[in-house]
Amino acid sequence: MERELTDRCPGDESQKGKGSGVVPDRASGAHIASIESSLLWPGGAMPLVLKPRPPALGLTQLIKDNHEWIEQKLLEHGALLFRESGLRSQEDFDACIPALWAETMAYMEGATPRTRLSERVYTSTEFGPAHTIEPHNELSYVTTFPMKIAFFCVTPAELGGETPIADVRKVYRRIPKEIRDPFVEKGWMLTRNFGDGFGPTWQSCFHLADRQEAERYFRSARIHFEWKPGGGLRTRQVRPAIATHPRTGEYLWFNHIVFWHVSGLAPQLREPLLEEYGESGLPYNTYYGDGTKIEPEVIDIIRDAIRAESVAFRWQAGDLLLLDNMLVAHGRNPYTGVRRLLAGMGEPYSRADM
Repeated sequence: MERELTDRCPGDESQKGKGSGVVPDRASGAHIASIESSLLWPGGAMPLVLKPRPPALGLTQLIKDNHEWIEQKLLEHGALLFRESGLRSQEDFDACIPALWAETMAYMEGATPRTRLSERVYTSTEFGPAHTIEPHNELSYVTTFPMKIAFFCVTPAELGGETPIADVRKVYRRIPKEIRDPFVEKGWMLTRNFGDGFGPTWQSCFHLADRQEAERYFRSARIHFEWKPGGGLRTRQVRPAIATHPRTGEYLWFNHIVFWHVSGLAPQLREPLLEEYGESGLPYNTYYGDGTKIEPEVIDIIRDAIRAESVAFRWQAGDLLLLDNMLVAHGRNPYTGVRRLLAGMGEPYSRADM
């Protein structure tokens, strides 16, 4: 029996040196016996680790040949980690993406800086390495978002830089009903301000340069907007806080409520911004869907639920992490040293519940 050594994050001493004891999962199919699968650690549901066997077997062709089985495993676990993939470069990752999804998405209404390297590949967030990025489902606030997102590790960080992932099916169940119910009833609101000297410009966020073109997009995307003196922009959008997965029918905690909330700003940044611009002028904030403030204790309960369901692993060069973006949220831990991760997203899906 082959055993996959557990690869918990630093500080989890309880798992060090223990094997998963999982027999590699084999299934029928033309080439399915060429995939070894195992859980990364005992008792965990994700990520499911998939290794080509033999290692030299081309990952792109392996995914194509076993597409249906891989889709089934992705729905079951929410996260698949292709390890010993044989991929080494941006070009390798780019060539593999068409096997993961048929249609690629552009990064619209972005939150953090990143660079588009090709039609299919972006850098992962270029936000400073000292910062923590809260787990989130990519573009949950956009009317059309990616069903899948993939990350490829070219160079792992010297220390830290893990990508925490959280199953939002479990997050939904963990959040007390009395906390969920107001969001079920009202939804949640995201407000953003552009052009005040911090954060991205509206042109870079929406990939538009012309005001009229931007206004057409805002109306189609159900974004309320207000042009401010000096060329600034304030936007407001109300979205459902709960989603239903179109294939599994499961309820999901699918939003950016904690990610965008003012409490996530570091105090040394938050206080000067509040003093100078007031709450309505903050670069971003979240509210209940009717515009009322979310109580700090509610944010704390939601944040704790997400963290309780989060797991993380140390990146290895050549790792490819594939997520069902509706089932699993992702974030980033602070790091030191050089870290180079690439990202792609695809399989656009438009909500019908707005």
